[in-house]
Amino acid sequence: MKIKSLLFVLFPLFVFSQNAKKDAKNFRKEINKQYGDPDKSPLKEEDRKGFKALEFFDFNEALAFEAQIEWLKVDSVFEMKTTTARIAKYKRAAKLTFQVNGEQHQLTLFQSVKATANPEYVDHFFLPFKDYTNGNESYGGGRYIDLEIKEGATSGFINFNKAYNPYCAYNDRYSCPIVPQENYLSTEIKAGVKAPAKH
Repeated sequence: MKIKSLLFVLFPLFVFSQNAKKDAKNFRKEINKQYGDPDKSPLKEEDRKGFKALEFFDFNEALAFEAQIEWLKVDSVFEMKTTTARIAKYKRAAKLTFQVNGEQHQLTLFQSVKATANPEYVDHFFLPFKDYTNGNESYGGGRYIDLEIKEGATSGFINFNKAYNPYCAYNDRYSCPIVPQENYLSTEIKAGVKAPAKH
């Protein structure tokens, strides 16, 4: 009976891990395809011509998990600074609470004011963050994750293995949101896309 009980617990965890790994693998395939496409790539032309693939951290099972969600009742618009004079308008949608590297952390989940005007993107959210790998193994300006969560859900799945760099990490003609200080993590997130290769 004890063996059956253990299997009952472990099997869902195994499936969860395999799904997260498959999701990350598909993400890598799609983003590499995009960056190699002359019509969709953010890379400068000279960089795109020699492009083969982005560099990623190894898949990290511990950095794919369910986070607790606290939806924010105040629907206030937040003006997020960007790498140019442009101001991007977002609203603080929720607080995500989770455990990483043995400690509890919290990140703010943002939603684009422009996107919310389109019913197709009502469940789409933006998670910019910085961590202790920035400027070393990962891009100094931080990274982003795109999430799709039903508003009102009490938890949401975060897969840091799908963290990617802002376009301006590769090409200064882009205007990218700057990670707000409230989303600075006091730990290392060794997952997702690494820092762009230096030329």
